[in-house]
Amino acid sequence: MSAEDLDNYETEAELALYREYRDVIKLFTYVIETERRFYLANRVDFNVRQAGQDAYFDVQLTDAWVWDVYRPNRFVKNVRIVTFKDVNVEEVQKEEIEVPRNL
Repeated sequence: MSAEDLDNYETEAELALYREYRDVIKLFTYVIETERRFYLANRVDFNVRQAGQDAYFDVQLTDAWVWDVYRPNRFVKNVRIVTFKDVNVEEVQKEEIEVPRNL
């Protein structure tokens, strides 16, 4: 496999992932973004925990979809995220979703 073939494979995989995202976003209520991943979920349980003088986030997602190009099944029942990094949770405004179809 040449470098060009590998680039084409990765480009096609990323495009397929974007198309899947475009098709499933309307099924979910929340968008969750961490340093490592991007999720869609219908339920989010967000807690700030203490570890000595430091605080960390303990986030539990139910009925989720994971943005991961190499994951064969992106739909998961439960996800637990434990991190000291930022976590962004937004509620999807379903009537505002206008994902371009031309890709």
